[in-house]
Amino acid sequence: MPLILVSGYPSSGKTYRSNQLVDFFESKIKAATEPHIRRLSVTRINDQTLGLQRDVYREARSEKDARAAEYSAVKRDLGRDTIVIADGLNYIKGFRYQLYCEAKAVQTPSCVVHIGTPIDKCKDINTDLLTNPDREGGYPSDIFENLVYRYEEPNGMTRWDSPLFTVPYDDSAPPCEAIWNALIGSEGELKKVKPNLATVMKPVAESDYLYELDKITQEIVAAVITWQKDHVGELGGQVTFGDTAVELPASPVTLPQLQRIRRQFISLNRQHNLAKPRIHGSFVEYLNTNFG
Repeated sequence: MPLILVSGYPSSGKTYRSNQLVDFFESKIKAATEPHIRRLSVTRINDQTLGLQRDVYREARSEKDARAAEYSAVKRDLGRDTIVIADGLNYIKGFRYQLYCEAKAVQTPSCVVHIGTPIDKCKDINTDLLTNPDREGGYPSDIFENLVYRYEEPNGMTRWDSPLFTVPYDDSAPPCEAIWNALIGSEGELKKVKPNLATVMKPVAESDYLYELDKITQEIVAAVITWQKDHVGELGGQVTFGDTAVELPASPVTLPQLQRIRRQFISLNRQHNLAKPRIHGSFVEYLNTNFG
C-alpha cells in the first residue's frame, strides 16, 4: 500500500503532522463501506518507533545505520493492506529515491509531504524541546545545525519527490484529503503503479547478470576517476557514455564515495535482472541523483 515520506528540518513538526495524517487516514478507513478500504491499516515509522537516539546523527557511521534501520522497516511494512508513513528526517534525496524505488517495486504509489517550517522557527522549537522539562525531544545544537546545513529540500519536478505536498507552519493541518485522493483515489479504488524495468523484481535469468552488474558499474566508476585525473582543477564537468552523461559536482568525487554509491546501487538491483543497456543508464542516473 502507499508510502508517505515525511521530510523537513529537525524539530519542524514532522511527528505532529504525521499524527494528523494517521488520525485522518484511520478515520477515513473506519468510515469506509468498501471491504478493500476497511481492511487497510496505517503504520508510522520514525526514530522513536525504531528506538533510535538523536546522537546517531553525530557520526556518519551511526547515521548510516539509522537510515538502514528505517529503510528495512519501510521495506518490511510495505504491503497490500498497510499505509506506511515514514516520519523521519528523510533529508537526503538519494535516500528518498531508494524508498521511492521500493514502493514502485511493489507497485504502490508514494508521495512526499514536506513540512515547510522556517529554520528560525525550527530553532526556537528545538530550544524549547531541550529546555522545557514538560516536553521531550530536540537535537543537540551541533547536530541541529549540521542537519539543517545538509538538508536537501524535496523538488516536485523529480519523480521520486512527486507528488509533493508542502505544509506551511501556519496551516492547521496537512492537505489530508488531497493526499488520500493521490494515493488511494477519490472513489476509494486502490491505485497501483506499473513498475518499470529498473524496479520490477524478476528471477535472475542470465547466469552472468551479477557479473555484468559488477563489471559495468566498475567501468563507469573507473571512467569518472580517470576523467577527474585528466581535468584537475576543473569545477564540475560531464563524463559521457553514449547518450547519457554523469554530471559531476563542483567538488571532486573520491573513489570511496563512488564505491559506496556503487555498492548501494548493486544492493538495490541485484535481483532485478536489468538488461545490459539498462544497467548502464540506471547507474548513470543513480550517480546523478546522488551528486545533484
